[in-house]
Amino acid sequence: MDLSIFEYSPVSCDSISTSAPHSPITQIFDIDDEIAHPSSDRDFFYHDSGPIDERVSPAAGDVETVDFGTEDQPRELKIGSPLSTNERDRLIHLLRSYLDVFAWSYEDMPGLDPYIVQHHLPTLPHARPVKQKLRRLHPRWSLQVKEEIQKQLSVGFISIVEYPEWLANVVPVPKKDGKVRVCVDFRDLNKASPKDDFPLPHIDLLVDGTADHSMLSFMDGFSGYNQILMAPEDMEKTAFITEWGTYCYRVMPFGLKNAGATYQRAATTLFHDMMHRDVEVYVDDMIVKSRGRADHLDALERFFERIRKFRLRLNPKKCTLE
Repeated sequence: MDLSIFEYSPVSCDSISTSAPHSPITQIFDIDDEIAHPSSDRDFFYHDSGPIDERVSPAAGDVETVDFGTEDQPRELKIGSPLSTNERDRLIHLLRSYLDVFAWSYEDMPGLDPYIVQHHLPTLPHARPVKQKLRRLHPRWSLQVKEEIQKQLSVGFISIVEYPEWLANVVPVPKKDGKVRVCVDFRDLNKASPKDDFPLPHIDLLVDGTADHSMLSFMDGFSGYNQILMAPEDMEKTAFITEWGTYCYRVMPFGLKNAGATYQRAATTLFHDMMHRDVEVYVDDMIVKSRGRADHLDALERFFERIRKFRLRLNPKKCTLE
């Protein structure tokens, strides 16, 4: 058994690079994945992004899948099937020029430019750090937590931490495929954090904004929140405890009180001059729109150029382009 991941190498805020995590190799979290958990557990998973499943999307029969990869490494994208032959050819040509803005694995995800956004964790003046005691887990859960810890260390999402002031427990949440999602009980930290009042859009207004547009392309950020780096000085506040050790996040994790506001602020900064014209944005869900077919490729190209510049990556499984 390889115990190398448990060798103690404490993390220091001064020594943590603000560059993106290195060589991610496997998917750990995707905030849009469905979670199977009882309603009594919902308070563990505070998410201020609102009802992200209430989105406009094309019918499944209206798309075709185009593979831009190889037999060994497929790179599939979904495009609208009602396109004319010329429109389809032009769209495929455009997509070939911007395949780098999609992430088929964490190796393709450099992380959002820290110049645009980092997640900060201020605390209220009267708040005192809370260290939760280690909770008991069933051995079956414990082994799956260990596996997830190994994965998160390997992709650079977390680091080993020593003497943190804040300490939270992990909460294994069963998924539909029988695996578990390792969440963290950030309730104490969330109570101590002031609310970020950056507004989230009203979904009904976003839907209304697309009503008179004949061309709509639907985009989704790859791995959502994990594209945003934690501010180095606040990483240790995300510390959590397991029987395998104590760790903290280098990327913005699921479950933090103001994560949705941080992502929306980043998206607004990225697309401030395109919103309500070419683009509608709700946290990590984006729609590129145009009133005429002739204008849509230009709108897509402007969108792709922007996200390429600031290193936002899209999830090809959840994008449909026209």
